[in-house]
Amino acid sequence: MSALLAQPKSFTLDYLALHFGPVELQRPFSREEFVMLAEHFPDLGMEREKNGIVTVMSPVKRGSSKRESAVIALIYLWNETLLKTGEVHGSTGGIDLPDGTTKSPDVAWISPERLAASPANEEDDFVKIVPDFVAEVRSRSDRLAKLQKKMSDSWMANGVRLGWLIDPYTEQVHIYRQGQSVEILKGFSGKKLSGEEVLPGFELPLDKMKAG
Repeated sequence: MSALLAQPKSFTLDYLALHFGPVELQRPFSREEFVMLAEHFPDLGMEREKNGIVTVMSPVKRGSSKRESAVIALIYLWNETLLKTGEVHGSTGGIDLPDGTTKSPDVAWISPERLAASPANEEDDFVKIVPDFVAEVRSRSDRLAKLQKKMSDSWMANGVRLGWLIDPYTEQVHIYRQGQSVEILKGFSGKKLSGEEVLPGFELPLDKMKAG
């Protein structure tokens, strides 16, 4: 890693991620190295696979940022109004999953029950609790197939109960439920997503997720 950090400014991770999209580092990183890398580049989103390969995410553009923020704000308001004891996390946070990966959702919610079962998670470490709910909002630079794999192989395979993959460009939502087949909801106009029994009482107006 030190050799990479010693490169001229034009070759640093922040420059590459900003100008060329997601950057996949070509050698495995241990978890300790990954933590050091994340601390050196705190403004960049990073994910680590269980084989140690690290992907540095590019910053999202205005439309994607607006849509992600809308979901976070609505879930945060729901949590504060109805429950007050769950936790809401966004795309800048890392979550260590049981399979050894470290992933960042666009939005995640952890129930009071799961929080109580893992009281040892330190404030200054990545989250080590599998969320009950995650949402991924596709941006133009995201490949749909890669997001689908992340939803099924990372989030759902590690114990997430409900997941939404929201695609503003096709106006489709892929709904993932633990132990069930993926449901695809088509069309956003006038429709709402229900939080079901995982987020009781929560609804997301899909008109807010439209592109353009």
